[in-house]
Parts: sequence; C-alpha cells; structure tokens
Amino acid sequence: MASNKAVLGLVSDYPRAEAIVDELRREGFSSNDISALFPDKEGTRDFAHEQHTKAPEGAVAGVSAGGAIGGTLGLLAGIGALAIPGLGPFIAAGPIMAALSGAAAGAAVGGLTGALIGMGIPEIEAKQYEGKIKGGNILLSVHVESSEERTRAKKVLERAGATDIVTSSEEDVPKS
Repeated sequence: MASNKAVLGLVSDYPRAEAIVDELRREGFSSNDISALFPDKEGTRDFAHEQHTKAPEGAVAGVSAGGAIGGTLGLLAGIGALAIPGLGPFIAAGPIMAALSGAAAGAAVGGLTGALIGMGIPEIEAKQYEGKIKGGNILLSVHVESSEERTRAKKVLERAGATDIVTSSEEDVPKS
C-alpha cells in the first residue's frame, strides 16, 4: 500500500492563502484535506473571539471554529490557536493541527520542526520552513491520495505563486 502524501508550500499573505484554498476546493480537494498554519502576529483578536485565553506554553487552546478565522480558511477543519515552545502563538487549521497538537502536548523538543519532520519533511527543509513561517509566511498543506492529485495540488500552488513547494510522505503516527 502506498504511503499517504502531502504537498506543502509557503505563501506570503493571508489573501493569497485564501485564494489557494478556494482553488484547491474547486479542484475537488476536501476542506478536511487542506491545512494552514500561520503565526498569530496580530494577536488572536483578529482571528479569534477568545483572545482572553491564556494557553500555557506548549499547550493547545481551542478556538470556536465560527470565530477563529474568517472567510475560506474558516471552512477548514480543526481550527485552533496554539503556542509552539520557543516560537509563540500560531493559528492552525486542518490535519496539521493534530500533528502540532501532539507535538505541543508532548512538549516535543523539536516544536514546529519536529512536527514537520513527523509529516515526512526532511529535517533541513523543516528547519527552513520553521524559519519562514516564524517570519510571517503561511504554510499550506494538501493531503493527496494519488500521483494525479499530487500533480494537481502542486500546479495550484505553483500558479498562485506559492514558494518552497515540496511533497512529503506522511508518517504513520503511532497510537499510544
């Protein structure tokens, strides 16, 4: 059986991220298969109604999906705010939220880099992604089941001007 794959890319701004998510959905990708991760540099006040939540470092704070993120990104599954040790507050949506929640809850030394490596991204690229995301870029990830889906997802990201586009093998996360 072939391993699951994801296509990932970085975009520089929120409107571009929304346009890519819209295009991916038009291409037939499910909202449940699309992830977004971005620094909460404006403070959750812009994205969440629950800005009074004081999440302990490394813990995940749930945010009501209705108020978490407006527009298209608000349609993605599993939206929440989380604090990544050493990096600060982020907003995450989609399957990446579960990967990062596990990393944060387990106080993983690697933080974001560790979660990306767990998603099948080589360590060197994971560290580059972490730096670029910390610098304000938005990470988009699309779960794909076939080489045809992988090609379509890559084309959407490329057409929309995403950078650092990679394909990863998603590792099976052991159930504890």
